[in-house]
Amino acid sequence: MTAPKPWSECAPRLVDVATGRTPADMVVRGARWVNVQSGEVLGAHDVAIADGRFAAIAEDLSYTIGPETRVVEAGGRYMVPGLCDAHMHVESGMVTVTEFARAVIPHGTTSMFIDPHEIANVLGLPGVRLMHDEAMTLPVNVFVQMPSCVPSAPGLENAGASIGPAEVAEAMTWPGIVGLGEMMNFPGVAAADERMLGEIASTMRAAKTVGGHYASPDLGRPFLGYVAGGPADDHEGTRLLDAVTRVRLGMRSMMRLGSAWYDVASQIKAVTELGLDPRNFILCTDDSHSGTLVRDGHMNRVVRHAIAQGCRPITAIQMATLNTAAHFGLERELGSIAPGRRADLILTSDLVALPIETVVARGRVVAENGRLAAEIPAYPYPPMARGTVRLGRALAPSDFDIPAPDGAAEVEARVIGVIENQAPTRALTRRLPVSGGLVQGDRAQDVCQIALVERHRGLGTVTNGFVSGFGYDRPCAVASTVAHDSHHMIVVGTDKADMARAANRLGEVGGGVVCISEGRELALVELPIAGLMSDERAEIVAAKAEALVRAMEACGCRLNNAYMQHSLLALVVIPELRISDIGIVDVRTFETVPLFVE
Repeated sequence: MTAPKPWSECAPRLVDVATGRTPADMVVRGARWVNVQSGEVLGAHDVAIADGRFAAIAEDLSYTIGPETRVVEAGGRYMVPGLCDAHMHVESGMVTVTEFARAVIPHGTTSMFIDPHEIANVLGLPGVRLMHDEAMTLPVNVFVQMPSCVPSAPGLENAGASIGPAEVAEAMTWPGIVGLGEMMNFPGVAAADERMLGEIASTMRAAKTVGGHYASPDLGRPFLGYVAGGPADDHEGTRLLDAVTRVRLGMRSMMRLGSAWYDVASQIKAVTELGLDPRNFILCTDDSHSGTLVRDGHMNRVVRHAIAQGCRPITAIQMATLNTAAHFGLERELGSIAPGRRADLILTSDLVALPIETVVARGRVVAENGRLAAEIPAYPYPPMARGTVRLGRALAPSDFDIPAPDGAAEVEARVIGVIENQAPTRALTRRLPVSGGLVQGDRAQDVCQIALVERHRGLGTVTNGFVSGFGYDRPCAVASTVAHDSHHMIVVGTDKADMARAANRLGEVGGGVVCISEGRELALVELPIAGLMSDERAEIVAAKAEALVRAMEACGCRLNNAYMQHSLLALVVIPELRISDIGIVDVRTFETVPLFVE
């Protein structure tokens, strides 16, 4: 595949097709035109395409049809711009960029804005370049935001690599880089940290967009400082107030519906009930795992959900097309069916249910009736992207022991509280029993152990703690080398022997997710690329991921998309309580805290 021709090279032919001097490559005839520029749905129109771009849209473009022109009969269906995902991490789908594209194209996604900060935390700038170069080979638009926070919170965790202003400045010269990825170190920005502001400055000098991530409910002085520091959008809002405040201060509010985050319903009321200008609201996923992609869809799922919350269909579509393009300075390239733009469109028979019947990307039919119609070869990842899980030694059950204070019969412990369908956690405390000098989990209180195993440098270190919310009611353990954002290994379990087996198993296979109960492996998803991604087809990974969900349920877990919750337990930039290789982190204060309450 090659990158689309720039408009300057296509302009003469576009003009000739529009005026009838040259035939089009493709003409879509008789479609109802969903015009996101004007907010209208117009009657039967034709669209002529040449050199992968829209040349003309009118009620009758029969004069642009020549002997070699491909004609697509819309039959009165709606013609919608190709959908855009404004913020996402491919790695969370457990597949490569190529496989992710193969999975989402049939759902009508033709543009993605990806932040590969997962692979950046493992492999640094070379890892980002790998995904950037892969993205450039695809038949759809995959723009890359340069990761900003590697590690996400310096001093509170150690990642496998480090990125700073120099790396950001270098990446801004790459052709597929569209801006800076989410600026997660919001306390650093609010404190005018030189490194964080340096990365933002490098991005602004390149005239590119700075992504935001403000995960605190405090909208006072820290938030005002953060906005003054330059981030142009934010996807971490969960409340109506979050969306309203961001937009009033000149940010774009990105509302997400991913596999585990359901933040659209509360925030879209800013448009549907308060009547705020919808141009500054954007839909995104952040993130979808492979099972969701294969079973439920991608951005078409998000648009349907927004409509179900009372949003007008054309407004919801604008939030997933034109608004996204405009935010990234690409309004003249994509996001609408208008002359000169890349010829990305969907044909659908229903604007509310949004069945994706035909997908055109850059002037080529790439999917029909839910099936991929384009040949997209696998992308080879080099050896440097593999073998990244380094435990240093075999782990034993005793590595997960939590000694009690001398003489204690019970302790009051800090416990990470999982919140279903949301990224934040709660900072809980629970009275836990002591046996043989060791603090125990308590299934009656739904408290089990959590451990973070260092996996980048082979140090063999383990940080232990407690977590509540998974509901495990039998001996078991789930381990994952997807552990946002430092991507060490997270092990959650009720049995130390199973925890050790799970950790060692992932060391054997080079990364992934595994569920073990009473010594028996119930499910395994191998992720050999940076311990984050599979090199198998999305459908195969989705089947393995579904088996993992069933295995977690068999162990008593009832959380929706529990694996996504599991993978975020080390994300030390989202409140309230997390675990890192340094210790237990209170994200409300950005400090490590003792496991036991004194």
